[in-house]
Amino acid sequence: MESIFHERQEGSLCAQHCLNNLLQGEYFSPVELSSIAQQLDEEERMRMAEGGVSSEEYRTFLQQPSVNMDDSGFFSIQVISNALKVWGLELILFNSPEYQRLGIDPINEKSFICNYKEHWFTVRKLGKQWFNLNSLLMGPELISDTYLALFLAQLQQEGYSIFVVKGDLPDCEADQLLQMIRVQQMQRPKLIGEEAAQSRDQRLSRGDVDQAIEVNHPFDGTGMLDEDEENFQRALALSRQEIDMEDEEADLRRAIQLSMQGSRRSELSGSSPQNVPQPSHSSQTESLSSEELRRRRQAYFEKQQQQLQQQNQTSNLQDKATLSSSTPESGPGGDMSEEDMLQAAMNMSLESVRNHLNLEEEK
Repeated sequence: MESIFHERQEGSLCAQHCLNNLLQGEYFSPVELSSIAQQLDEEERMRMAEGGVSSEEYRTFLQQPSVNMDDSGFFSIQVISNALKVWGLELILFNSPEYQRLGIDPINEKSFICNYKEHWFTVRKLGKQWFNLNSLLMGPELISDTYLALFLAQLQQEGYSIFVVKGDLPDCEADQLLQMIRVQQMQRPKLIGEEAAQSRDQRLSRGDVDQAIEVNHPFDGTGMLDEDEENFQRALALSRQEIDMEDEEADLRRAIQLSMQGSRRSELSGSSPQNVPQPSHSSQTESLSSEELRRRRQAYFEKQQQQLQQQNQTSNLQDKATLSSSTPESGPGGDMSEEDMLQAAMNMSLESVRNHLNLEEEK
């Protein structure tokens, strides 16, 4: 397959590619084909001038563009036919009555030139095998003998004009090599741009998926970091609150224990016989110690109550700012929270201490 000459499409120079693929070499250039087209235009002008240069038909002909070529690189069938005459080759329309009367099997021909909507390409026999040398393909396409007639019939149904190339083609290396060996083609060559189009479609599909994911789950590194930082700070604050609550519960348990000890002492002192003599020095020392203890306990509980109220106010503000959307608030009449239970225990303890102090003062 490497020995087969195959020009790929460049611009609209399909007529040039068709001729060079047919002759298996760089035989024609756009300049040479343009020269042939200009020569044909001049011959047509001279024929039109025979009717008079002042005639309306001649002036209209001069105003019309060339029918043999254009700026895009297109060349007419007349240009291709004149170019092949240089090599002694002739074009015959495949489905013309003249050719059909010959009854020639397409397999016995040497080459065909096909045209559809200003695109030209060659189908040629090299060695003992047929090849589609369309310049729009990435490489030559192998055509079996049994498929050739079907391939030409399909082109005709699609609107192609098919021309049979008559005459002896110039010798080429591929024809000589393929006379000795036969090639096999496992995969049909792709059209030029087909692979790029598939890659582009895949990239577009991936882009659409990524865009959909981004719309449904927007992601940026800053937002995730901010969310993680916020969760971390919230967890840290909750852990600190739990530690503070544990410390307060420990202080409360100690205060309650001291209050109960004070109550027991008062009961014992109240139930003891009044006529039992007590040492004056020890009684004064115990009285001073109890008074000092009561003052300290009262000051401690008042301080704890103030701190607890401040902490409750701060905690309520934080809960409203950070947990209002995720933590359901307990409705009225619901179960008491841990903070409410702690506040109630503190109030009960303080009330017990105040009652005890009032009893002591009355005594």
